[in-house]
Amino acid sequence: MSEKPKKEIPGYVKYINGGLAGMLGTCIVQPLDLVKTRMQISATTGEYKSSIDCITKVLKSEGVLAFYNGLSAGLMRQATYTTARMGFYQMEVDAYSNAYKDKPPVWASMGMGIMAGAVGALVGNPAEVALIRMMSDNRLPPAERRNYKNVADAFIRIVKDEGVTALWRGCLPTVGRAMVVNMVQLASYSQLKNYFSQYVSGLGLHISAAMMSGLLTTIASMPLDMAKTRIQNQKTAEYKGTMDVLVKVVKNEGFFSLWKGFVPYLCRLGPHTVFAFIFLEQLTKGYKKYVLGDTSESNI
Repeated sequence: MSEKPKKEIPGYVKYINGGLAGMLGTCIVQPLDLVKTRMQISATTGEYKSSIDCITKVLKSEGVLAFYNGLSAGLMRQATYTTARMGFYQMEVDAYSNAYKDKPPVWASMGMGIMAGAVGALVGNPAEVALIRMMSDNRLPPAERRNYKNVADAFIRIVKDEGVTALWRGCLPTVGRAMVVNMVQLASYSQLKNYFSQYVSGLGLHISAAMMSGLLTTIASMPLDMAKTRIQNQKTAEYKGTMDVLVKVVKNEGFFSLWKGFVPYLCRLGPHTVFAFIFLEQLTKGYKKYVLGDTSESNI
């Protein structure tokens, strides 16, 4: 008898699972994202001496709930950016595995990560702009605050006051950052998971691979993330582009200022990488088990 063909997860389910995993991770790490953003924006003013100083000042002057400023935009970002990149990457991996009957090598995983990052960044840039502005708003003088009520209000007012193209402000550094992030994050996770599978399995495998992936991604992507943040938050044409930001930061603030806010960025990106991949693995595993009747390991 011929073997029954293996059931595949539908493409739309991969996108849904990717977005849900990112949104669940964001709910956990949103406060760390706010601290990272505040430190990157205020690097030139010296408003915050350290991550702890930033946390203390936000708590004292704005209250606990301020750490969740921009949460609606953060969730929208995951619903767009992460849905697109995770879903696209999973489909790329499955296509490669089906074509070559093997898991993709490092170079293929990196190429897939670059393409997935570019697609996700283009889709998610409007939410990224709203998120940066909403998280930084309370540190501005009252007269200069934008006071967006939520992400929908941010979209409407940005289009009305600045034009629809403003939603894609900082798109090039966002795409550049996303390509680097996904090249390192998605490729390293896939490769590390394959390597660590010799020594550990199940949840421990997912956590160990995701933690290492988060560290590597933080180191590689932070200068581009800082450039993206400053461009998207600027009200005047202070910076012409990504390279202009990087050059001015190195000249005026020092080389290591490119990693300003490294600890909160690592504390944000690291756990988010871990949580997002764990949620994605469990969502994928659950769908395969309960819908498709398949108990094999995922190809993420």
